[in-house]
Amino acid sequence: MSEIPCQKNEELRLKIVEFAEVLKREAHKLGEHGLDEEDFYQSGLFRGAIERVRGQFSASMKEKRGFVAQMLDQMRFGGFIKEWSSAGEANRHDYAVTLNNDRTAIIELKGCLDGNNTNIFERPPHADEIVIWSVCSNPGADPRHNVWSGIHTRLSAEMIDRNQRIDGLVVWDWICGTSARPCPKLSDETRRCEVGQYKLPPPCIYLFPATVPSPRNNPRPRLNRIEDVGILQAMMDCFGGRGDELHEVEIEVAHQGPDTVRKTTIRRDGVVLKQSELTPIRRS
Repeated sequence: MSEIPCQKNEELRLKIVEFAEVLKREAHKLGEHGLDEEDFYQSGLFRGAIERVRGQFSASMKEKRGFVAQMLDQMRFGGFIKEWSSAGEANRHDYAVTLNNDRTAIIELKGCLDGNNTNIFERPPHADEIVIWSVCSNPGADPRHNVWSGIHTRLSAEMIDRNQRIDGLVVWDWICGTSARPCPKLSDETRRCEVGQYKLPPPCIYLFPATVPSPRNNPRPRLNRIEDVGILQAMMDCFGGRGDELHEVEIEVAHQGPDTVRKTTIRRDGVVLKQSELTPIRRS
């Protein structure tokens, strides 16, 4: 058992590594650039093209936003939420959702969780709840590394250091359940959700502490329950999640000499999946 049920496809990762080596060796044979092999690599053409493609993949949020919009529309059409809207570039969050009980849920859209962008979020004053949604569109990424890096290294530190409460995390995108990222939930194919062109397993949901951990006053806060976080309850109900698949993220914080330290524990169905040592919060 691990911090997330799915895992990267190791065979695919090896193929990616092998193909990258072939591409580096044979790139000068592609296209009509008119350069011999030595001039091709010395000119910077190859490196420039790689950086351009890399930038196009990483900078474009269109596909990610389209995926999230389709899932939120499915929830709205099914009556699991009332309404949702894109918050726009002027805000430090991505979506505002009106729940059926008229509470406001805020969604902050992130990538694979192992980058510095994960640290950038702000809980707006009007939010009744806020969740992070990780859409990792890199088929070669390691979901287990990314989830732990995001939760322990980044999100827990930001919550404590900046007094920012996060109610939960969703890890779910169109690569889930494919050959690039096999999902054990789909050992029962009847659990596959069909939404438009997507055929997905139920989302992975992580419940965070209900209040911000504090060394002096709140060293081990109680965890949210699924019914405390309406947007996560709605997602579970809409897309066929089960209670025994929910993850609980416990954060314990203390002072250790001059350092503020925290311990992060992830449980699923009462079983500890991963636990850190007491780790200092470092800020540059």
